[in-house]
Amino acid sequence: MSTKKIIQYLITSFCLFLVFDLNAQAPERHNSSEIYKMIQKMNVLGNALYVAAHPDDENTRMITYLSKAELVNTAYLSLTRGDGGQNSIGPEQSELLGVIRTQELLSARKVDGGTQFFTHVMDFGYSKSADETLNIWSKDELLEDAIWVIRKFKPDVIITRFPSDSRAGHGQHETSAIIAEEAFELSADRNVYPEQLKYVDPWQPARIFTNTGRWWNPNIQESDSVISMDIGEYDPLSGLSYSELGADSRSQHRSQAFGVTWRRGTSKEYLEFIKGKDLKPGLFEGIDITWNRINRMDIASDVTEILNNYNFRSPSGSIPELIKLRGKISEIEDRFWKQKKLKELDDIIKACAGLYLEATSGKSYLSPGDIFDVNLEITNRSDVDIAVVGVVSQALACDTIMNTGLKNNVPLYINLSKRLGNGVRETTPFWLEKPVKDFKYEVSDQSLKGLAQNPPSVEFEVKLKINDEDISYCIPVVYTWTDRMEGQQYEPLEIGPELFVEITEGVFIFPDEKEKDITVKLDSRNQPAKGELSVKLPEGWRTEPEKQIFDMMPQETAFYHFKLFPTKESSQGYIQAIAQTEDRNYDRKLVTIEYEHFPKQSIYLPAMAEVVKLDIKKKGSSIAYITGAGDDVGPNLEQIGYQVTYVDEGNIHLINFQDFDAIVFGIMAFNNLAYLGDYNDDFLKYIENGGNVIVQYNNIRIGTKSPILLPYPIEFSGRSASVRVSVEDAEVRILEPDHEILNTPNKITTDDFNGWVQERGLYFPVSWDEHYHAVLSSNDPGDEALNGGLLVAKYGEGHYIYTSYAWFRQLPAGVPGAYRIFANLISIGKWR
Repeated sequence: MSTKKIIQYLITSFCLFLVFDLNAQAPERHNSSEIYKMIQKMNVLGNALYVAAHPDDENTRMITYLSKAELVNTAYLSLTRGDGGQNSIGPEQSELLGVIRTQELLSARKVDGGTQFFTHVMDFGYSKSADETLNIWSKDELLEDAIWVIRKFKPDVIITRFPSDSRAGHGQHETSAIIAEEAFELSADRNVYPEQLKYVDPWQPARIFTNTGRWWNPNIQESDSVISMDIGEYDPLSGLSYSELGADSRSQHRSQAFGVTWRRGTSKEYLEFIKGKDLKPGLFEGIDITWNRINRMDIASDVTEILNNYNFRSPSGSIPELIKLRGKISEIEDRFWKQKKLKELDDIIKACAGLYLEATSGKSYLSPGDIFDVNLEITNRSDVDIAVVGVVSQALACDTIMNTGLKNNVPLYINLSKRLGNGVRETTPFWLEKPVKDFKYEVSDQSLKGLAQNPPSVEFEVKLKINDEDISYCIPVVYTWTDRMEGQQYEPLEIGPELFVEITEGVFIFPDEKEKDITVKLDSRNQPAKGELSVKLPEGWRTEPEKQIFDMMPQETAFYHFKLFPTKESSQGYIQAIAQTEDRNYDRKLVTIEYEHFPKQSIYLPAMAEVVKLDIKKKGSSIAYITGAGDDVGPNLEQIGYQVTYVDEGNIHLINFQDFDAIVFGIMAFNNLAYLGDYNDDFLKYIENGGNVIVQYNNIRIGTKSPILLPYPIEFSGRSASVRVSVEDAEVRILEPDHEILNTPNKITTDDFNGWVQERGLYFPVSWDEHYHAVLSSNDPGDEALNGGLLVAKYGEGHYIYTSYAWFRQLPAGVPGAYRIFANLISIGKWR
């Protein structure tokens, strides 16, 4: 790499460092107590890195304590983005669930004060050993990612959440500790991943610990190898204990239903020493995390003096001494601490001056070539001498030289009209720009490796003179508007293509040779678009018409209809919509994720849908579907000809269930829907009168909001690891080959379990009443058989089915056998 590119990388990294916080929120504003703590942190030069496998694995109370009590820079390295889990708040799965959990982690770090890092591997679901995990992931690539983060962040201590053996209870958990321990040993070796040394230096952390837990070490107590920390201390500046703040952080993991209760009082955490510098009673004891580590105790004295003279009623009074301190820090030879402490100090100066910096766009979405208005507000809310000397934006080719003084509490508005240049990075998540392969995201840009989210695509560097000191701040351009109910709102500024194309269904199932109507949606953005629309097909499939002409105005949505004809024989493949204009082809759809606890996310994905021609029969025609945590099973059943009525709390009292051939409960329905218990007697009456009820799995470990509908007793285990089949191609054995549910209307064989994705099933029952028939059995290699994945019971004139197999993954993935089996579940009894 050229010297020029390396310098560009360092500059970019510095701006990322300045704006890495959630860049779709309002500019941060700090009160006097927060500023005082920021100044206290100036005298701490220490870093701690927490390492685990998934979002929610991290101990948020520990991260809070380290960040806000010990005042060390604290980060969490999660190997994955949690893409393989379940979703308690919506239908998103896989990569889209990873986007949600990434944002939840960033929301958690916003609360606990930590920084977030990731590797490039994808969560592929539960695994039972590190060997299985590393057979799917590349150990060498994982080590490279971990060592990159260590060299970049330079932790003095590393803390793993799990032990590096089977006590971790999950192969990915165990792997996270193995990788952390090996990275600890290798990160200082210049011969290990030497290409990284163009950007970072080797680094040796002093110690590595395991944040040991009583579930794998029930008799834990302080010893020669174990230290404890009371993380329940009360912080009078915030008015909360660190445990309470940690609980707020933990509760950001809403997609996993991990809200927790505030707790006060002493709360001990135990850290088991693994290796490194001789263990002392304190986590950092014997590790110099003062200015003495770079021989600048004079700076420590200056910071102490500023603290002693700090006026909570007038923080701006500290600015003259802070500016003098900045001069000293600018002279530091240690590049890492110079950069980090200048960043902290500049934030303190901005906060003391009440300096408000904001850049907003007149449009929420831009494509290269678009002209748009951008408005900057710069407000000094102090008597400090501040002048604006320039505003610069590389993305907008803007370099404005100024010399405008800022009067106390008089905003300066700068209004610009700019054209977005070519080459500006799109705002779709950088790790999803290329297809996922072998459970790994491809990220080739070194400056992006390890990051949690995209850096701002369009930002301004605001150059100021503060008491004659040159200080610059990088601010992202965001979109803001005023909601009449909620007030001022913020969204990320989106950068993307001029045209989106989308097939409105994700999977099309053809039970026979009859054609299906497919709809392709086109969305133009800020420019007109015209051209030719077609659908790329697998061999043997065809559409009528083959192509259609489109001619669209800006910001127009149009729908185009095609008839899709399958092959005669069984077939499975993908179709892709392509909109061809004079200049280029457009073949991506826009997926928007919006929840109240994190900023709006926009993802650009290939405009594809799966098509499956299969041999399937069914009985009955109408289904009542009660959506639980969110899944696409209902729409998938529509694909094979069922009429699906979606039931929720708002309409359940209007539903006559006797009109339906079956009632299907979505995944974790009883975990999430408190009202269901009020209707359990009605559901049982429905079954008794000849109805068919199918209940998909619930997670007993996280608790239920209403009693699970059960005509006869079923026992569940709270230990999720022992009641799931995580290997997607694990053997499935047929226990009752003559049972109706395996023979009518489709003859089910072991071939119907071919091609499954991610896992067989989860949260299997452990025992059940003799009225139930267990018709299938499966288990991961080496485990005991789990026979409760499909339990069928006759109740009155109808049937009750409890199933833990992962239909919510298999049906959206277009697995033919899953459709055949589920059709039998709905059809049971109907042949009579």
